[in-house]
Amino acid sequence: MKAITIVGGGLSGLTLGIGLRRHGVPVTIHEAGHYPRHRVCGEFISGRGLESLKRLGIWSLLEKLNARSASSVAFQHQGRSFPPRQLPKAAVCVSRFHLDFALAEEFRRLDGELRTGARWTQTFDAEGLVRGTGRRVHGSQSGWHWYGVKAHARNLALNADLEMCFFPHSYIRLCRLPDEEVNVCGLFRRRRGDKAPPGFLPDLVSAADDCLSERLSRAAWDADSICSVGGLPFSEEAGGRPRECSIGDAFGFIPPLTGNGMSIAFESAEIATEPIVRFASGTETWERARAKIAAELRNRFKRRLQRAGWLQWAVFNPLFRRLVLPALAGPRWSLAAAFWATR
Repeated sequence: MKAITIVGGGLSGLTLGIGLRRHGVPVTIHEAGHYPRHRVCGEFISGRGLESLKRLGIWSLLEKLNARSASSVAFQHQGRSFPPRQLPKAAVCVSRFHLDFALAEEFRRLDGELRTGARWTQTFDAEGLVRGTGRRVHGSQSGWHWYGVKAHARNLALNADLEMCFFPHSYIRLCRLPDEEVNVCGLFRRRRGDKAPPGFLPDLVSAADDCLSERLSRAAWDADSICSVGGLPFSEEAGGRPRECSIGDAFGFIPPLTGNGMSIAFESAEIATEPIVRFASGTETWERARAKIAAELRNRFKRRLQRAGWLQWAVFNPLFRRLVLPALAGPRWSLAAAFWATR
């Protein structure tokens, strides 16, 4: 079998590595960081990715991590709280801190080679090389700089399994995790020249209304879980770069508002597994395998990414926000339509 190199040991890279090792393919994963560690993530899996995990034989890892089911959502906008609603289909919430480590250990158990602590400095267009390095950094889009922040907290009461709180230039999402933890994840934007954010907790408290601010101020925060990321891309076309085999966020970064980023990582790993196995076994050329992966990813994700981009734009546009958010919290069909359109 021909050897495969995967650059990026996040969800898509590790999941693909596990899938390939189960077919006997020699795999080396290069990861710049170490395990375990916290990442900015909504820690919310919904949609087709759940089925991908079952087909890939990874569902048992979620069960061992006591992943928590999420079936309800509540919206809050301009101090107005809407009654909780049932999600069209239950999702699963799990800590990335524990999930990434479990995936890495499973990959190692299958005799995969995992190299950590060194950033990849070579090109990404070599035969047998897969790029799973996550989102591509963007400085700004239409004058806005986007950044995300995350932390885990305890003693934080929620009105539903998932809460979405919207503000003029940000939103904060809270979801229940195993072991009575809560993921608090925020997306913020600012223009060039605006005052830089002072830090994670002050950002959240200052962005929140009085009700949410009071809850956040009473929470017990896990200092080690606090993390942030900048340069988030919301104007990039899906498809990666020519002659690269890209999966996950490297192929297309879906706005985190949808809560579908983790799902896309798992789905793209499943899509890439079979063509790469055929290449490794010598029954398909790399160029043909890469083209098949790109075509299937584009077919699966292009419209989903476009619709998610429209929804993201509407939520941050003052006029449309007044229409979109009450609609999501209104008739049952409106939430279902937005849910399935981005999945």
